[in-house]
Amino acid sequence: MKIAAVQMVSTPDVDRNLQAASRLVAEAASKGAGLVVLPEYFCLMGRRDDDKLRVAEAAGDGPIQQTLSEAARRHGVWLVGGTLPLRSANAAQALNSCHVWAPDGSPAARYDKIHLFAFDNGRESYDEGRVLQAGSTPVALQAGALRVGLSICYDLRFPELYRSLMSPPCDLICVPAAFTYTTGRAHWELLLRARAVENQCYVIASAQGGTHENGRRTWGHSMVVDPWGEVLAVLPEGEGVVMADFDPARLAEVRTQLPALAHRRQFAC
Repeated sequence: MKIAAVQMVSTPDVDRNLQAASRLVAEAASKGAGLVVLPEYFCLMGRRDDDKLRVAEAAGDGPIQQTLSEAARRHGVWLVGGTLPLRSANAAQALNSCHVWAPDGSPAARYDKIHLFAFDNGRESYDEGRVLQAGSTPVALQAGALRVGLSICYDLRFPELYRSLMSPPCDLICVPAAFTYTTGRAHWELLLRARAVENQCYVIASAQGGTHENGRRTWGHSMVVDPWGEVLAVLPEGEGVVMADFDPARLAEVRTQLPALAHRRQFAC
């Protein structure tokens, strides 16, 4: 199966972003992708953090979810819909939620981001917890022949989440993200390759990549990494599609030659 990571430079305009996402999903499907992943916040990079609350949708309803469901059905792909803001019980906060649609357009899974990003180096500062409510449950799904684990951006720094997704082992881990330029330059590829190597699986990372209308600059470098930690494809910056082949023989080869997953031990501290 061909898998595709969509990279975007999203704007404060939901309609424009949905049009761009639809076009890029169509491009990936036309090149043979069977699974397509959009980036975090693909539908909105607002001017203010609380812009997310303005466009937040109810679970299972709304133009963002409808657009993605229709795209999955139209192109017959598994579509990992990056993230969208979902209403929570607290009106002052939303969930940063990753939805997956099956090739017939039906909902297949939903994961709410567990780890909320906070960063302050004196020049840049972010705190997602101001307007987002953290999720609590790891999620994996069966997407055709592939077992797929879901994660979002800052989750990448917490290897215990990925270990929880490996019982049974995932074949592919998805990481929609909007890494800042500063943190991405330092750690993005390092962390993606580490997650691939330690879990002996493919990793597909779809990123925001460029300077946005709100002035924020994101790192980009959407990529696909194989179970040996080799980067198969990457797009440094700008809008586009990154594609690679998911090779089950390569996955089996790595796990057979170096059966690290079978050698794991549980420790009580």
